[in-house]
Amino acid sequence: MIRLPGMPMLPGAQFYDYTKRRHPRRQTLMHYQGIHMLSDRREPELVEPNGPLVDPKCPPPSTELTLMSPPRVTTKLPPWLAYDKQVLCFNAYFKEPLTEIYHAPYQVRKVKIYFYLEDGTMQVTEPKVENSGIPQGCLVHRQRIPKGPPSEHEFISIFDLNVDTNVQIFDRVYHITGCDIFTRQFLSRAGIAVPVALMEPNDPTTELRKKSAIRQTTRPATSALPKRHAFAQFLEFDRRVLKFQGYWNDRSEFGDVRRLDVCYYLADDTIDIKEKFPRNSGREGTNTFLRRGKLPKEFTGLSLPGQQTAITLLNVLGSNMRDVRYVADPLNTGQKQTVYYTDQDLRIGAVLNVFGRDVVLTSCDQFTQQYYREKYGIQDFTPQPLPECNDERVLNQGKMRRLPPYNGWGSYEDSEGNCITVEPKPPQADFRKLMKYDGCILRFGAKLMSIIRENCERSFVISYFLADDTIQIYEVARRNSGFMGGEFLKRARVELPGQEKFSSNRPEYYRASDFYIGATLSLRDHIFHINSADEFTLLYMEQHANEFPVADIRAIMQKIRDAVRPNYKQFVLRCQPNADLREGTTVSFDTLKSTLLAFLPKEMLRNHEILTVCRYFSSEQMPPPSCDRNHVRAAAQLELKRALWNNVDEIREHLSHINPTCKPYLTEAQVRSTLRGCRLPFSLELVEDILQVLHRNEQGEIEMRDVLSFFNMAADQVPDIAPINIAFELCPKLPFLHKGRLVDFNWFLQYLGLEDEMVRDNR
Repeated sequence: MIRLPGMPMLPGAQFYDYTKRRHPRRQTLMHYQGIHMLSDRREPELVEPNGPLVDPKCPPPSTELTLMSPPRVTTKLPPWLAYDKQVLCFNAYFKEPLTEIYHAPYQVRKVKIYFYLEDGTMQVTEPKVENSGIPQGCLVHRQRIPKGPPSEHEFISIFDLNVDTNVQIFDRVYHITGCDIFTRQFLSRAGIAVPVALMEPNDPTTELRKKSAIRQTTRPATSALPKRHAFAQFLEFDRRVLKFQGYWNDRSEFGDVRRLDVCYYLADDTIDIKEKFPRNSGREGTNTFLRRGKLPKEFTGLSLPGQQTAITLLNVLGSNMRDVRYVADPLNTGQKQTVYYTDQDLRIGAVLNVFGRDVVLTSCDQFTQQYYREKYGIQDFTPQPLPECNDERVLNQGKMRRLPPYNGWGSYEDSEGNCITVEPKPPQADFRKLMKYDGCILRFGAKLMSIIRENCERSFVISYFLADDTIQIYEVARRNSGFMGGEFLKRARVELPGQEKFSSNRPEYYRASDFYIGATLSLRDHIFHINSADEFTLLYMEQHANEFPVADIRAIMQKIRDAVRPNYKQFVLRCQPNADLREGTTVSFDTLKSTLLAFLPKEMLRNHEILTVCRYFSSEQMPPPSCDRNHVRAAAQLELKRALWNNVDEIREHLSHINPTCKPYLTEAQVRSTLRGCRLPFSLELVEDILQVLHRNEQGEIEMRDVLSFFNMAADQVPDIAPINIAFELCPKLPFLHKGRLVDFNWFLQYLGLEDEMVRDNR
């Protein structure tokens, strides 16, 4: 049976629901938290989400029930699902009587009433008003609220809430003045007429508070400025500090110029001063020059006890200590007013009287400059010079410490350390240089120069280690020479000749720039003439031309340009007698060397400089290394089989991650990062060989499909090969030793630039 809400249980007010087909018997017993009890709960009936408005606890009959035709079939949902997250909001107020305030009989408190459609619960909250003096927030927590008597057994429903109506919630009566847009639309759609929103009454206490505030602020023009709150300055300027640099010139017998940092705190107008101790000044301890506090402008000396008091006494009545009476001066007539330093008194060049010590301000930081520029309009912040500081100690002041001469035992650094400290310490090496140049060795071929004929035929290899500037010499063994090859000089630093050995000063050693082709060196009383160098040495010297002047192509060509300019035609005819300057014209190394030495003496143009020119303009370039694709692929699959690797999907996933747009080609860096990121068991040499044999387009990008097929052993497997040395045997990387034999003469003349210079002169 369905009844209308609010109607009594009388005949005619109940209707039978013909759409109901199931009539189950409700469960009357339940088991709740281990207790058997009688279940008197009533489950909410199903409602239509877009149907007529219902009360979740007492739904009204549908409009179709009043029709003669059968009702249409619609989807019905429980109220907690049909009205999920739908809340009606009403604006209301209630009047609270006041008994302690004589000029306001009541106080108007504005609230918001929320009605939750899903379960019929309500909540009342009061928005917080600043400086109201009453606790505000949630007045009634969310719950079903019963009606007032005589219907106290029923709960407030949505039909009891509307604009311009009174609703009693417990002991308070709320008058609803308005609602939000959603509530108005929801009630209108349900057929409930919603009146126009009402004006909320004014609160008498709020009006009185506003009138008193206006009376306090409106003062006559002749009155004093309004009093500022004590914490206003702190809240406005907290953590803002004006910082100055200054000094105090101590004129005492052992005084110095003390450098100081003066900090002015805008939050409370206090000042503190810190002293900056210079290096090796001998001072220690705290650096506080003045503790933080207000600094008075005048200082006449320390006051006596009781001289400065907060109260001025006019007279003392009474003869003994028991019946004594005091008469205080309320105006403090005899009290002296103390004036303190403010931000107006601080500027560059100002002198502060810090309890008898004159502190001069010389400069300030950027924040302080911006502060004075905005507030006082000061634009000149030129720092003032400091007087001569006697407390600065220069490390090398006075005479250098003279050490005893070297006695021949150990190295110079070791002997020097034993003389400086009592506890001997090993000499410290340049660790950064050691890590940077570890493994970098410059090797030169040399001949021994001697008056003995047999010694002149001996060949040596001089190795210079860049990591620690040491030199090692090996002799190349030659059959039937009478000399056993091997180590000729152990690895050590070699001093330059012509220095006093037993001296207190450190000797100078050979450097890398002293070694080049054509140089003559005296190494441990043996004279060597360098006549060759390996490919790595030549490349290193050319790449570091700023450290090796003999490999600087710009300086060398400028030297040749200045020497050849007067006789340019004779120089060209001597290199090419038939004057054939067609494209591809070359000149041999010997021809260019003899021609250059004819125009420049040997002292100006060394052999290494000639070799640098021929290598730079060489017409024979290093051929690209060749690798067999099947051979490289077989070696790669051999390494994969050794590591039991068969995960092509990981490579495909990594390529898809770095190539989300599915481009057919990838850069070499992306493919290299993929091979290294997937942790394939490949060495660095094998990775470079694989990248070399993969298919590329015209821009040098690698085909993505070829990368996947290269490592797919299941689809295409190449024959196995025997294990080889991948670094040297897979793709032989032999050094190109023929660079510089033939010189591109047209390129050489074009870089020389004298042809264009002569044409401009003739014009």
